[in-house]
Amino acid sequence: MIERVKPWQGVMVATALPLRDDLSVDFDGYAEHCRWLTAGGCDGVVPNGSLGEYQTLTAEERARVVLTAVEAVGGAQVMPGVGAYGAAESRRWAEQAGEAGCGSVLLLPPNAYRADERAVMEHYREVARAGVPIVAYNNPYDTKVDLTPALLARLSEEGLIVAVKEFTGDPRRAYELAELAPRLDLLIGSDDVLLELALAGAVGWIAGYPNALPASSVALYRAALAGDLDTALPLYRTLHPLLRWDSKTEFVQAIKLSMDLAGRHGGPCRQPRAPLTDEQAAAVRAATEKVLGEGLR
Repeated sequence: MIERVKPWQGVMVATALPLRDDLSVDFDGYAEHCRWLTAGGCDGVVPNGSLGEYQTLTAEERARVVLTAVEAVGGAQVMPGVGAYGAAESRRWAEQAGEAGCGSVLLLPPNAYRADERAVMEHYREVARAGVPIVAYNNPYDTKVDLTPALLARLSEEGLIVAVKEFTGDPRRAYELAELAPRLDLLIGSDDVLLELALAGAVGWIAGYPNALPASSVALYRAALAGDLDTALPLYRTLHPLLRWDSKTEFVQAIKLSMDLAGRHGGPCRQPRAPLTDEQAAAVRAATEKVLGEGLR
């Protein structure tokens, strides 16, 4: 088994948030979901990420989601997303996570505009004052700010971040990052490059599809990190039609549909996320039912 040494390592599930038909948050259902994931072999949870629809939550809901996760699985296993339009707000969310006992936080760069490197450095300096280990989240597609290996090395050298969730889908960055920032932990940030980044030295996975399929996802991750390609590659090929949805715009809706089909409560999304089109839903349904039919869970 691959040992999890630090709170941000291992399979950390970016949790979907169960909503009732009236789109209110089912906090009891969310607590049960967090417990189910960790009981199924996942190492922890990442509440208030994009998959958790944090942008649509009130401040009260967002704070309660974190407390619910901590009460369900323990603070060391919780890495809240603390992204916000400004560093001051992100710092407040990081402070709340620290007060709740969380082991780390996940922080996007400034995303209200296309920030330059100087602004990015100041952003991470401000949030680091909360005193909670920070995992940087590199998602230049949505934020329009690219945390390049060179910039991540600067953030690491200053002690502002402990790891990076790498979402570019470019495995070449893993090798450059290892050269420039050898102390920085690489975390797999998109499900559909899991095998490539695991082989390149990742020590964690901030994951989407374990929300629906935790056992097979954990088995894939562990085999990949161990270099057991005889196990990992067939499983990766089987799961990949689903894993690639994690990199699509409709990833929240897709994962929630797979959860419903797997017997979990995925349910609806809040606006502005619209329901899947009939064609999209059919594709997710077919891929999910195929995987379930093969006995993967």
